Amino acid sequence: MKKSRVVSYNKWGYIFLIPFIVVFLVFQLIPLVSTIYNSFFENYRSGLMQIGPNFVGLENYVTIITNGDLPTYFANTMIIWVMCFVPQIIISLVLGAWFTDPSLRLRFQTFFKTVIYLPNLIMASAFSMLFFTLFADGGPINSILMQMGIISAPYQFMSHVWSVRGLIAFMNCVMWFGNTTILLMAGMLGIDPALFEAAQVDGATATQIFYKVTLPLLKPILIYVMVTSLIGGLQLFDVPQILTNGSGDPVRSSMTLIMYLNKHLYNKNYGLGGALSVFMIIVTGILSYIVFKFTNSGE
Repeated sequence: MKKSRVVSYNKWGYIFLIPFIVVFLVFQLIPLVSTIYNSFFENYRSGLMQIGPNFVGLENYVTIITNGDLPTYFANTMIIWVMCFVPQIIISLVLGAWFTDPSLRLRFQTFFKTVIYLPNLIMASAFSMLFFTLFADGGPINSILMQMGIISAPYQFMSHVWSVRGLIAFMNCVMWFGNTTILLMAGMLGIDPALFEAAQVDGATATQIFYKVTLPLLKPILIYVMVTSLIGGLQLFDVPQILTNGSGDPVRSSMTLIMYLNKHLYNKNYGLGGALSVFMIIVTGILSYIVFKFTNSGE
């Protein structure tokens, strides 16, 4: 009788898993298999004529690897990600340490936590259009800088490589640092307060406690944040797509891998698009593995 009751309970567990399994199959596994399958075929539209699908083996992979554009777009993506992630993790660590330090007794913590998380709720398209308007040649930022006497003529933010990259990185940092702060705060609150008290009794300063106690115990959360941020950085699309009108200018310095992939899919070149998608899956896995091994090298 006891065994049958356990089996009955297990049955309900499997039933509750069915929606997840269906969603995973329909929206993740089947598209993934379809993408890998299409990557081995020549399948694109030339004018009104559909070419293929014709099996070409690894030809699509050879094409994207030997194409000189791919390393440039990969470098663009990684540069923008680093410009976004470094200030994001620093700001999040500082805010997390402040909000979780009981000795500071900060007031209105709930209000400030809500405010720093709000940008994460704004659509990237709306955020991009806002910054495009603010930093336009005749926008408010140029007007303010000219009135303050910092510049004598409007600065063309959208015509310089590092200003465009900086705007993209800044927007992504503002949108996501609140989410990162919440994650780090959760990790900090999970640390036993007795460890901090013991460090204070031993005469450790606040800085020493942060580097010797907080950071080592936050390592699992930091690895998670770094890996998820890296994956998100490789998938960067909406902000540069809208800010540069899909061109990746100036001189394609803000063209990311997903924007490059979108051009293939927009031209209905499913073969090269599939090969590039598989390439990104492999690169994401390799970089995530490197981050994981590097952060655990001391153990």
